[in-house]
Amino acid sequence: MSQNSPIVSLPPAIERFANVLRLAGWIGFVSQLTLAIISSVILLVAVIFGTTRGSGANNPGTGGGLFFAVCGLLVLYASVYQAFRYIRLSRQLRSPTPSLRPSKSYTVSILRLGLMVSLVGMALTIIGGSAITGTLVAKSLTQPRTFFDPATNLRGFIEPLDLFVVQANTNTILAHFMGIAGVLWLLYYINKPSS
Repeated sequence: MSQNSPIVSLPPAIERFANVLRLAGWIGFVSQLTLAIISSVILLVAVIFGTTRGSGANNPGTGGGLFFAVCGLLVLYASVYQAFRYIRLSRQLRSPTPSLRPSKSYTVSILRLGLMVSLVGMALTIIGGSAITGTLVAKSLTQPRTFFDPATNLRGFIEPLDLFVVQANTNTILAHFMGIAGVLWLLYYINKPSS
């Protein structure tokens, strides 16, 4: 059974870039989504149990550090969406009709938008991480030196939940870094002179 439609081959450069874009999109999407979900669960647990422990300046689960960490996490979900857009963009680049393919300038603008989203998210997350670390340092400096004193306030000690907040923030920074590295590689690849 023969097909009536002619097979149109893509230019090799477009086909190579579409394959690379698809691969980078899938790697970014899966890795960033995984880290975002893990960080979301950790921060949700920290918020729930952090509010039951009591709020205050010495609790990393509350305050400005957590606010910036959550903002960085929300921007990470936008970066996950950008990675998904790369997958869709690679499909459009494979279109047999040249008029339906996005232009190089449009593709570069989408990649630059993804880079900006990841940079803003990383900046917010680093600010949050600095505030959380500052809170933990202050908490460690004000810890009572005698452990078996019954008058000691146990909330002054660094607890495992405090370190979970740091772990969630570190996961978010890693996810943003992966997004930045992926986009920079794609921008290099699209602007690389063909050999």
